[in-house]
This record gives sequence, C-alpha cells and structure tokens, in this order.
Amino acid sequence: MEKNPAKKLNRSRKRASAPAAPDAAGRFYYKGNRLKQLRAFVYIARLGSLSRAAEALFLSQPSVSLQLKALERELDATLLERTRRRITLTDAGEALYEMARPLVEGFEQLDHEFRTKTQGSRAGHLTIAAGSSTIQYLLPELVKTYRERYPGVHLALSNVTNRDGIALLRNDEVDIAVGSMIDVPHDIAWAPVYHYDPMLIMPPDHPLAAKSDIRLEDIAPYGLILPPKRLTTYKLVDMVFQQRHVPYTVAIEVGGWDVIKQYVAMGLGISIVTGICITEADRERLAVRNLRQYLPQRSYGVVMRKGKFLSPEARAFIDLIKPGLLTHRDYDEPGHSER
Repeated sequence: MEKNPAKKLNRSRKRASAPAAPDAAGRFYYKGNRLKQLRAFVYIARLGSLSRAAEALFLSQPSVSLQLKALERELDATLLERTRRRITLTDAGEALYEMARPLVEGFEQLDHEFRTKTQGSRAGHLTIAAGSSTIQYLLPELVKTYRERYPGVHLALSNVTNRDGIALLRNDEVDIAVGSMIDVPHDIAWAPVYHYDPMLIMPPDHPLAAKSDIRLEDIAPYGLILPPKRLTTYKLVDMVFQQRHVPYTVAIEVGGWDVIKQYVAMGLGISIVTGICITEADRERLAVRNLRQYLPQRSYGVVMRKGKFLSPEARAFIDLIKPGLLTHRDYDEPGHSER
C-alpha cells in the first residue's frame, strides 16, 4: 500500500501527460499538418512562386518550402517543376491541384459561409473598382439586379482610373475591377465582355455633320474636346493621329463624358468619345459618326488579380455580367507580381 498519497497522485499525473504511442502521434501529426501543406501547395501553384505564396500566407519562404517538400515526400510524387523564370505543375501536381483547390478554398471561405448561413442576408461585402464611364453607363443595371438579388450585401464602388484600379487589386483593397484595358500586366487577368465603337460627336449644324464618310484629315482643322491626357481616350486619339501623320488640335481638355457632350452641344468643339456614353437622347441633340475604321473598339469587362480567391459575392456579380465567365482558367493562372 502506498504510504504517500501525494507521490501516487504525481505518478498518475505524469502517466496521463505522457506522449502518445508512436502511431497515434503520427496520425495526429498527419491530421494537424496536411491542410497547411495543401494550402502551401495551392498558393504556390496559383501565385507562381514560393516568395509570393509565403507573402500571401504570412509565412517565411523556408517554411513554405518545407511544407511543400513534406507533402511531396508523403505523397511520393513531384508536384512542381522549378525553372529560372517560374514554377509549373507536373501531371501529378495538376491532378492534386484540381482536388486540393476546392478543399483549400472551402477552408478559406469557412468563416464567411458560416456567417452567411447563420446571419442570412445580413452578411456579405463586395468592393468593385471602376472608372467614371463604367460606373455611369455600364454598371447601373447590373448594380440594380445585384441589389435585388442580394439586398444584404454591402456594395462599394471605387471610382478610380485604370492604373489606380490595378494597384487596388494588387493590394487586395478591392475584390474585382470592371472596365477597359489596353496593356494587361502579367499578374492581372482581364475578360472582355462588352465592345463599343469610337464615335465622333458634333453639333447638328457643324460642317462635318453633312458628311457621311469622315476622314481623320477632315477632323484636323477643328478643335477637339478630349478627356485629360492621363486617360486612355486621349492616348488612343493621340496615337492614331500621330501614326497617320495627321495634325490635330485640342481646344478643351476636360473630364467626364457628360461634360464633354454638353460642351459639344454648346458648339465649343467636337469630340471623339467611346460609344458606351452615347444615349438615344444624345443622338437627338448631336450628330454622331462611327470612326471604327480609324480607331480601335474599346472593350469593357472583368479585371482580376491572378491567383486571388474570389468571394461568393464577387462570383455572383461576375455571373451577372456573363454567366460561366469563371469557368475559364485564365483568371486563375499564376502571374508575376508587378508590385
């Protein structure tokens, strides 16, 4: 019989806190780390580099590398091929990515899905970057439909230029952007949906209004009213006139399609605008001529950061723009960051 009850109690506590048997400990290690390994692998595959994956996961690069190596060792397969310029998936990596991505994405969205199920329509947030013309002419009907279907989602529209919109995407300050793109960076995916012709607008009594076929040389003698130089329209007009060696004059530089149309209607000049801003009312007060034979169409669509996990709110809005747009892998492929 134990004479010292305290010693007996201490021995019992030590036995209770002793390490588990080797196989039990192994199972615990497996269950506790496999998700981390898969997250590291999926982020590397989506973002295209160990350093960007580590940045996104708030881990050191060696930690991410060790998780990947452990996963490859446990699966006895090479998942990634490393070259000087980028990382690509092997056949085994492609197969695992297709299986692991929904698991990791589901884990990423777990908190949100839980709030949505428990709080109903009160949960949700969506931030979209777009330019003035997109917000004014393209988005109103989409926003109206979205609000009717998802009244509880807090929707924020950031009125920015293309350059600022891309910066917001790279910093994860917005979910998606909607607008027009000319040069698409490697780390950005753009899916054009809407296409608009360039239009020459002028007062109905303008000398060019009597002409059905207008050349750039016909426009040269008249002062143009254009958006600021930093914007795409001005750059396109300047590029086309210079390429064809046709001189032109900018009489007024001002922002906002509505302001430009008003100034043209007042007889202060003529302008080249994108067809997105031309309404039926405009055609009644202005003479409008298509300049597609000289200037390129402007395409508008969805802009995303490659490798970004899109929220259900963002996916729902994109489906409104074009159902099935996200079935293409382009938006999901890793790109090189230009931050």
